[in-house]
Amino acid sequence: MAEYDFNAPRLFVEAPLQAGARVALDRGQANYLLNVLRLKNDDSVLIFNGRDGEWRAEVAVEGRKAADLVCAERIREQGAAPDIIYAFAPLKHARLDYMVQKAVEMGAGVLQPVLTQRTQSTRVNLDRMRSNAIEAAEQCGILWIPEVREERTLERFLKDLETERLVIFCDEDAPVSNPVEAMAKLGNNQAGLVVIVGPEGGFTDQERALVAARERCVCVSLGPRILRADTAAVAALALVQSVLGDWN
Repeated sequence: MAEYDFNAPRLFVEAPLQAGARVALDRGQANYLLNVLRLKNDDSVLIFNGRDGEWRAEVAVEGRKAADLVCAERIREQGAAPDIIYAFAPLKHARLDYMVQKAVEMGAGVLQPVLTQRTQSTRVNLDRMRSNAIEAAEQCGILWIPEVREERTLERFLKDLETERLVIFCDEDAPVSNPVEAMAKLGNNQAGLVVIVGPEGGFTDQERALVAARERCVCVSLGPRILRADTAAVAALALVQSVLGDWN
């Protein structure tokens, strides 16, 4: 039997969670539980807020369209989010939605849009990004919601980045033929990671030089094929997690 029950309904809530706490649901959440899932009084739901762990809660129906949840017991303690900043050139609409969801599933702790010279879309809907991040966390048993940061230029982002943080720079023109081997040589990393993936069309020579100039930076390719930017997110984070992250 699987250790975690992925069939149980699961919701992210903003309210503090503790034994006996009563959590008011918004209209959308109540509709989902009562009319889509057709839950009844005292049925169980899993809830989390990114701070207090995960709780089993019981439905308290308040009429046809309203319901609260009452915390019964904590079933998982809260852990820290992975110290991984995923920095990416924004994409358009559905492809950005997909990329955000997959980055959350792969363990990104911060989502940082960066504007490059070849970025396709410079307008980023941060509320939509957060909604996609919450949906991915709800569906995949994740206990934290990644921080969604406002877009910044690549130059500004790098300038403000902590000097001790290790940068994994994903560049199709990187001379490294084996990214796993290149990252394995770095050993254990205690200062956090940044994974940077650029736009379709790639980085300019000026941008490559800007990133590579950092003292703690490794430039890697993602194999012999050119990947779309949303596919590159999954490939890059899988490589990083397997070598330097929590898959190791």
